Amino acid sequence: MANETSRAGKGRHRERLHVRGVALPSEEWAEFWIADGRLTCEPLPGATTVVDGGWLLPGLVDAHTHPGALRPGDRLDPALLRQHGRDHLAAGVTLLRVPGSADRLPAWFGTEPDQPRVVSAGRWLGLPGMFYDGWARHVGEAELADAAVEEARASGGWCKVYADWVVGEEGLEAPPLPAGVLAELTRRVHAMGGRVAVHAQTAAGARAAVEAVVDSLEHGLGLDTALLDRMARQGTALVPTFTVWETFEQVARSSGSDRFREWFRAAHDRLEPLVAAAYEAGVTVLAGTDSYGTPELPHGRVAGEVRHLAASPMPAAAAIGAASWTARSFLGFPGLGHDAPADLVAYDADPRSDLAVLQTPARVIHRGRIVR
Repeated sequence: MANETSRAGKGRHRERLHVRGVALPSEEWAEFWIADGRLTCEPLPGATTVVDGGWLLPGLVDAHTHPGALRPGDRLDPALLRQHGRDHLAAGVTLLRVPGSADRLPAWFGTEPDQPRVVSAGRWLGLPGMFYDGWARHVGEAELADAAVEEARASGGWCKVYADWVVGEEGLEAPPLPAGVLAELTRRVHAMGGRVAVHAQTAAGARAAVEAVVDSLEHGLGLDTALLDRMARQGTALVPTFTVWETFEQVARSSGSDRFREWFRAAHDRLEPLVAAAYEAGVTVLAGTDSYGTPELPHGRVAGEVRHLAASPMPAAAAIGAASWTARSFLGFPGLGHDAPADLVAYDADPRSDLAVLQTPARVIHRGRIVR
């Protein structure tokens, strides 16, 4: 059986494909051949043409998703993790960033043929009381930097830290992570070649993250627009996660706290103009759904996040880039080009003219194999 499996794998490995169409973001007609999981501009005899016209995009990216566990406190479920990866891939998402998970992700996730590539950040990190008990790695201020370095080394080079946590009125009173603690943590992680993602909902938490020169600010509801120029200069990306806030609207409506409902409604109302201002200031804006795989937050919905970004408004091309070429570049992955990984998605129509096109890819190719 092992020999049969090996022969089958080699057969798939030798398959040669051919695609052509208008490539984005260059807007130029492009033609690629695919072999051994990579793109080449050199014609390959015997290649099968599987995309003939239309629009070609680098594989889509969900820059903020949490596959493998549905509810706070659940352990990572390998079967669920595999299914969530397939859900993303079927939607054309060939690269995930997982900024925090219930456990460290297994080595197979992100490397097997039926799974997207993955950039992980280990376990969520926070002070006691931040995020859900039993789901995050809670440590004291003195241990936080060591824990961040440990998670970054054990994962894909990233760590994820909570600067604050607001799910009800009590969260509005809780102090954020001290700015000095976050700055030292970031310095330590950067010194070992890692990167830092920070959850921040409040103005104080967002300010601490920006002043610490973190690599990405997740959510950023309370971010002061006066900090946007600094974010652009230092390269701190903003991942607003509109998709998850759709469900928090329900939380706000059902909350027994009028104060929390008012706070959330005001924060939510300012998110679109905040994202528009961030884009105008030159901040890198990325598409992330904060999906968990529940009916309210299913995986494979990054096309919806792109529509939210465009409604901010951002130009349609920039919103698509936030879930494709811009996100790939930020995470250290190439777009479409000679010798790049053969991860691409093809559409029959130009998605810049109609963002709904993103929901129905004509072809998804990942690691040089046809997924859809």
